[in-house]
Amino acid sequence: MHRGSARALFELLSSMRFAIALLTILSIASVIGTVVKQNDPLNAYLNQFGPFWFPIFETLGLYSVYNAGWFIVILAFLVLSTSLCIVRQTAPMLREMRSFREHAREVSLRQFAHRAVLVPGVDIPEAIARTEAYLQENGFASRSNLRSDGALVAAKQGSIGRAGYFLAHGAIVLICIGGLMDGNLPLRLKMWLGDKQPTAGNQLIANIPESSRLGLDNPSFRGDVYIPEGRTTTFAVLAAGDGILLQELPFNITLERFHIDHYENGMPKRFASDIVVADRMSGETESHTIEVNKPLTLRGVTLYQSSFEDGGSKLRLKARSLLAGRPGVLSTLEGAVGENLPFAGEAFSYTLEITDFKAFNVEDLSTGESADAQSAQGLARLQQHLGSGARSPTPRDMRNVGPSFTFKLRDEAGQAREFHNYMLPIEQDGRWFLYTGLRDSQAESFRYMRMPLDEDGRVETWFAVRDLLLDPAQRKALAERFAARSISGGDNAAAMRTPLVQSAVQTLELFAERGYETLGAFIERTVPEAERGQAADVLVRLLQGIVWEAWMEVRGNAGLASLEITPERATYVNDSIAAISDSLFYGAPAYLQLDSFDERLATVLQATRSPGQPLVYLGSLMLVLGVFAMLYIRERRLFVLVQANETLVTMSSNRKALDVDETFQRHVDGLAAALGAQAPTAATPAPRSSPAPVTDKGA
Repeated sequence: MHRGSARALFELLSSMRFAIALLTILSIASVIGTVVKQNDPLNAYLNQFGPFWFPIFETLGLYSVYNAGWFIVILAFLVLSTSLCIVRQTAPMLREMRSFREHAREVSLRQFAHRAVLVPGVDIPEAIARTEAYLQENGFASRSNLRSDGALVAAKQGSIGRAGYFLAHGAIVLICIGGLMDGNLPLRLKMWLGDKQPTAGNQLIANIPESSRLGLDNPSFRGDVYIPEGRTTTFAVLAAGDGILLQELPFNITLERFHIDHYENGMPKRFASDIVVADRMSGETESHTIEVNKPLTLRGVTLYQSSFEDGGSKLRLKARSLLAGRPGVLSTLEGAVGENLPFAGEAFSYTLEITDFKAFNVEDLSTGESADAQSAQGLARLQQHLGSGARSPTPRDMRNVGPSFTFKLRDEAGQAREFHNYMLPIEQDGRWFLYTGLRDSQAESFRYMRMPLDEDGRVETWFAVRDLLLDPAQRKALAERFAARSISGGDNAAAMRTPLVQSAVQTLELFAERGYETLGAFIERTVPEAERGQAADVLVRLLQGIVWEAWMEVRGNAGLASLEITPERATYVNDSIAAISDSLFYGAPAYLQLDSFDERLATVLQATRSPGQPLVYLGSLMLVLGVFAMLYIRERRLFVLVQANETLVTMSSNRKALDVDETFQRHVDGLAAALGAQAPTAATPAPRSSPAPVTDKGA
């Protein structure tokens, strides 16, 4: 490389602008890494950002910012830039710290902003001695220079404050080196070279290939340790894109018991793990309890209490039929979370995969703004949007809605649909529902079907009404009952009932296909646009009357008396129709209702090895000391030029502060008293500030 080019490159790398640009990029990246949760499965990011932004953010490495290649490269350049900056400034900085400037010329001193002229009452040797004594008493280090026009006593204090420059810049270097050491550089190098490859996470540990396993020699890592109660593990799982790597630990961890306490609304208040750690080399065992913010460090590995999950809870399920003509409970299933069970019948064959169970589910059951919030006007309305950013503009009703479990039904072709069912009914606007959610892939959110409970708190009524409505053999009978109740008497009653029965049967046939969707398509196809609203109202009224008759027939078959129509019961009818329509898109032959459970928990610990952590802590301490030194230790230089007829006193400071004028005047008065001088002659401040002691061209 040409010498001029090398010099230009050195100037660029060691310049303050280059370092600030790198720091700005790293700051923005750190903000992104704080806002966007790091190292989650890629499906979670696809669901959060959508199909357009997901691949863009993935290419930029925003899902693992601190391990991204560009972040590490910028960190390395910042280390290089700051180190060169220190090298570049060390010699002139040390020279300036040692220099007294005792050879300063008189013409230069008279240009200082802070200057005063004294007329001493003693000769030059005595004036020099008294000046040096005064400066020593006031904390100045001084040096005298005798010359033809007199003598110059140059003094300084606070030069040690320039050490803050080295502390601050050295701190940045140490922090960045610590970040590089914890940035999984060796692992990333192995992955780039193809020595290590991530593998799928849904497999047994014994089946994970050697290319996806990391040994004890891996210098830095951050992974999760999943341990069910009563089980032992010796591995941590490291997320790597959409796959995992298995990190070997230097000890075995056994979870004896997991503790969890809840607030009144069901939210976790405290959770902790009682573990037994057995060293794999010495065989020694130790018992510890790990809580949030109370980590455990052993053999250079730190274990943090991260979260908790299900550890294989035993569930007992009832499969309530959603098949037309097959009412009741099809079967009873028992299994544990993580197990796959056969679920088959005459018309279906599935594999039931139980994926998760939660004994507590805290949900926001608020329905919107309160009445007071809705009626607020003017300033009161504005104040609802002021205050903490954590405050919701609408009232929240956080409640524990009880246990739930998640499962998949996988057909013979391998296609799976995921479901999320709550065990207990949930109250909404004074009505009670059983909730079941479904989605076709993890990239989607759950869509929930609400099955209403009758006034006796039973969901069996809805299942029985649904079976009657969707059974072709029952449609005409229901239509005739509805027509008989609607047209009860008169000479032409029988003739009037016939078309009503036909309309009711046709409505049931359309509704049984795809619910409201089929009825809407029928109206759009056969009814003029201006009359569609009225036609839809007629069909809904037909459905409401037929469902009411089905309800009453269900009660009659159970030996219960018929009911009188009330607004609450009419609402139940509407909820039943909506749930029956939704059930036609449920995509499962049965609703799996959680009957009982035996909960078993598992802890999730975060295992980290961070060799750069001590450097980061040391760098942080150095940064605080450096900033403190640069801000609060002020360098001041005092020059006293002793001549035969007068004494010139000047002062310079490396930082312009409010007390500089006062300090200078105090030293002038003190020197005047020490020299027995007449009243000092104050000079008008120069149009420019005092010359800086040194020009800092670096960072």
